[in-house]
Formats: sequence, C-alpha cells, structure tokens
Amino acid sequence: MSNLELWQQAAEDIYWYQPPAQVLDDSNPPFYQWFADGITNACYNALDLHVAQGRGEQDALIYDSPVTDTRRRYSYAELLDEVARFSGVLASRGVEKGDRVIVYMPMVPEALIAMLACARLGAVHSVVFGGFASNELAVRIDDAAPKVIVSASCGVEPSRIVPYKPLLDAAIDLAEHKPGSCIILQRPMQQAELQADRDLDWAQALTTADPVPCVPVAANDPLDILYTSGTTGQPKGVVRDTGGSIVALKWSMKNIYDTDSGDVYWAASDVGWVVGHSYIVYGPLFNGSTTVIYEGKPVGTPDPGAFWRVISEYNVKVMFTAPTAFRAIKKEDPEGRYLEQYDLSCLQSLFLAGERCDPNTLAWAQEKLGVPVIDHWWQTETGWPICSNCLGIELLPIVPGSPARPVPGYDVQVLDESGQQLPAGDIGALVVKEPLPPGTFTTLWNAPDRYVSAYFSRYPGYYETGDAGYIDENGYVFVMARTDDVINVAGHRLSTGAMEEVLADHPDVAECAVVGVADPMKGQVPLGLLVLNAGVERPTEDIVSESIQHMRDKIGPVAAFRLCAVVERLPKTRSGKILRGTMRSIADGESWKMPATIDDPVILEEITTTLQSLGYAGQTQ
Repeated sequence: MSNLELWQQAAEDIYWYQPPAQVLDDSNPPFYQWFADGITNACYNALDLHVAQGRGEQDALIYDSPVTDTRRRYSYAELLDEVARFSGVLASRGVEKGDRVIVYMPMVPEALIAMLACARLGAVHSVVFGGFASNELAVRIDDAAPKVIVSASCGVEPSRIVPYKPLLDAAIDLAEHKPGSCIILQRPMQQAELQADRDLDWAQALTTADPVPCVPVAANDPLDILYTSGTTGQPKGVVRDTGGSIVALKWSMKNIYDTDSGDVYWAASDVGWVVGHSYIVYGPLFNGSTTVIYEGKPVGTPDPGAFWRVISEYNVKVMFTAPTAFRAIKKEDPEGRYLEQYDLSCLQSLFLAGERCDPNTLAWAQEKLGVPVIDHWWQTETGWPICSNCLGIELLPIVPGSPARPVPGYDVQVLDESGQQLPAGDIGALVVKEPLPPGTFTTLWNAPDRYVSAYFSRYPGYYETGDAGYIDENGYVFVMARTDDVINVAGHRLSTGAMEEVLADHPDVAECAVVGVADPMKGQVPLGLLVLNAGVERPTEDIVSESIQHMRDKIGPVAAFRLCAVVERLPKTRSGKILRGTMRSIADGESWKMPATIDDPVILEEITTTLQSLGYAGQTQ
C-alpha cells in the first residue's frame, strides 16, 4: 500500500462533514496540506460521534488525584454535556472560530474539558503547563494573543500548594496583549481573588451557560499551538491541524498501541506537553477508549507503588510514560516489592518516550512487568511517534536501545554534515524525508519563515529532527543523542547516549547523564554524573572508579572518560528530559539562561558545586 493509499484509508475511519476529495496537496513544500478540502471537527470525533453510536454510558475519562484524594469517572455522555456547556461559556465571552484560548491548568478534568470546548468552537487552544513562570507565560500570551485564558486557583504538589492566579495576574501585567476574560476554576485547597471586570468563576459561569453544537472547520484549520519546551527569546509555537491530527491519532491508537474502543489507556504525562495533547486527550477519545488523567507522581504519592495501584484499580491495558518515571520507581524500589501488592494482569504493554530509554531500565521494566516494553521516539513537532514497535500491526523483536523501525508514513534516514546518506551503523543526523505524515506540525505560529529555516533548510527535502543516531542493518533506528550532544574527543565523534548506557549498567546507578565539556588538548571530553539507587551504602569513590573502568572496558581509551561524580539528582524539565545543554554551558563557563521548563532550579546550584569540584564551572551565571 502506498503512503497516499494508507492515509486515504485511514481518513475514511473518521467523521467528516465533507469528506476530502484530495489526500495530499504538495504544491507548496514544505507547507504540505493533508485532506485540505475536507471539513470536520475534533470535538465531534472525540465525543459526539461515540454518543451518537450508542456508547454514551461508557467511561470516557477517569480522574485520579492522590494529592487531593479525589477520584471521578465521566461517561462519554457526561463529558459531552460538560464540554458543550463550557463551549457555551467561551462563546459568551466572544470566542469564535479561529480565536486563541490559553489553557493554564493543573492535571484536572477541567483542563481536558477546556481543550475540547475550544475544539468544539473551532477555536485554537494553547496549553501552557500549570505553574509556569509569569515571564514565560507572558511571552506566550503575546505570541498567541488569546481572547480568553482558562486557569485555576492553584495546583497541588505532594508537599505544597502552588498558587496559579498570582502567576497569571503577573503574566498579564507583563504582557502587551491583554485577554478579554479569564475563567478561573476555584479549587477548595486555595481560593483565588477574582478581578470583577475580567475574571469569571468557572462553576458559576457553567450554571447559566447554554450548550453549543460543534462548528465545522477545514481540515487544515489549526487545532492547537504548543510551545516547545526550553525556548529562549521568541518561542516556537508548533501548530497542528485538525483533520490530519484526527486521522493520525486515531490510526495510531489501534496500529501502534493496539488499543480498541472501550480499552483503558493511560498516558502518565501532563496536558501541557505533547504527550498529554495526543494521548491523554485526543488519541484515546478519537478511538472511543477510556483515558486516565492522573494528578500525582510516580513516587511519593504516596509511594513507589502509585503507578501499580492505578493500573490495577482501573484495569489499564496500555500505559505510556517517560523512562525517567520508571527510573524514579526503580531508584526507590529496585527489588519491585511494591509491585507485588497489586494484580497487573490487565496490563498488556508499556510504552516509553520523552528521553532515550537506557537498556538497563528497559530490562528492569520487562522483568518486573512481564509485558512488552516499547521504547518509541517522537517529538513535539511530530505530534505522534516517528519510530515504534507497532503492536497493532506486528510485534517485532525488542532491541534494547532502539525505538525499533520507522512508523508507516515516516521515511527516516541518516545524513552526514554534507547531506549525504550514511551507511548502516554510522552515526549522523536523523532526518525524515518530506512530506511528513498527517498529524505532524504544519507551521510555526506567525513564523512560517522560521518553520522553514529551523527545520527544512539544512537538509533540503528533509525534516531535521535535531537528533543524532544511526540505522542498523536490520532497519532499526538508534537515537543516541541530540545533535549537539554528539561530542568530538580528539577527532572521534562519540555518542553521549552510548556512554550513558555503559554507566547505567552499574548495579548501584539509578540514572545518569553524560555531557561533553571543553578540554584544551582534546577539544571535548565526556563528564559523567551518577544518581544512585536508594539504600546504596558503598563509598561513592568506589562506584565512580568502577564506572570509569567500565567505560574504558566497553568504549575504550578513546572516550577519555576520567571526569565522573555522584550527585543527589539531575536537573530536568517537568516532562522528564535531562537538561544536558544547560549543564554543558555551566561546566564550560558560558552564559546560560534558566530553562523555562525546569522542574526545580535549585538542582542547578547543586550541579554547579559538583562541576566545580571537578575543575569546571569556573564562571557561572
């Protein structure tokens, strides 16, 4: 089956007000348009369609919040009612097709309701991670120019309440663009002070709202804007279209995740990230599955058995999370004793993405769970997986360290710096041949030139992923590092991912990071940071020397690996990505900016002290 035939067939599986006559408009690359003349609505495909087909009583959404001790189920009919009425609230504040709405919410059902309500009206939502700093939120307000902002009084962390409303007020003060209204969900843990001329109480507004029907939109009308994490200066607002997103996400649920209507699917992520958009909200609901929204952590809410409880309690068939979550569980409970307390016979597969999954963590998860553990690779820009073991098509052999083969629709290649294709096994830039499949980004918000220059100019005819890796002789893709994390040691190009694999192999190491730091003789040398498993009492110097020797044994003297230290924790984004670039800048004494998405800024101070003990980070900012 050709690429066009595949997507033509997949498009027949969704609801169209006007089915598309043309599958792909390729007249203006790289601005490809899928199903351009089709007319549809994302909310209709997520909710109304299933109710119309007689499945209104099935669970659509399960909300589980260990931090507030709250559990709630919504049927498709109940969720449709809530969404239709909240669409009425938005419409009463002047929101129309094409308008933007920023959603700045914690992990509560109302975040999902707000997103679907926007889609129902044909408005474009931009979800910003709840608790994001005011200046970063302000930048996004100015870029998206929302008519309305939907937020909550607070977020709830395991150890503290995070007031959202003061952060929102400060962001609006900083922003040049002023939204017409803010709709605030008042949470009982902390009430917010409302501005009479601008702010509405969510619950009060809902009592007087009339439900509104879905607004038909063109397939290429934007569904959402999602700003990439870690942006500096002008943010990159990744735009996904409506028709392509519905087609691709629904297709992926069955073909990649092997999930049917009625199955319970749990993406343990956040709606502020692409995983949350695609696989907490849209993918499962397009598919008629039951999705889980979880307001908690993998450990500490209350213990390392939190994930196992949710899987067991709600009969979860497929789970999707970041490798860092499993590393956290493994660190606290390396023997898997908490897992023994629960019946996980319902679970059929675990998918991991967000960070490269080291073979050690993959092996641990496979051993403890006894199900296929699938490392798959994708990005905010692609919106759904580039490479994966597609369980709904065929379970291929699981190769640790690889997200398997490209998913149908993606032509992945490895190029050298001059744009020439590299032979199997050679590391280079991972790229995808144009056109990208449906459901991937179609442009950057208000920045079409930047879309071309940032992603399509270096290798004409290809999308530049920014990741480096290789493809083996069996067609398996290995994503080894971000392109700028491939380090050059005395002329030898070495992958930090391969080195991290070696370090993670040590039985006392829970997780690790390797960054390339400046060296006057070799240009760059690798520096390793180790986080140890809970309960390890051996001298850290022994673990460090063993790790250095192990690296010498596995990769060889060429790695010049002598810099290594044990740290309490690694700096990460809230989605679990290790901030290697920031650590590299600190080590080399370069100016750096606090990443907008950092989980805990204090960790960078701890890392700086460690780097200084190794002779680096002499000039910090």
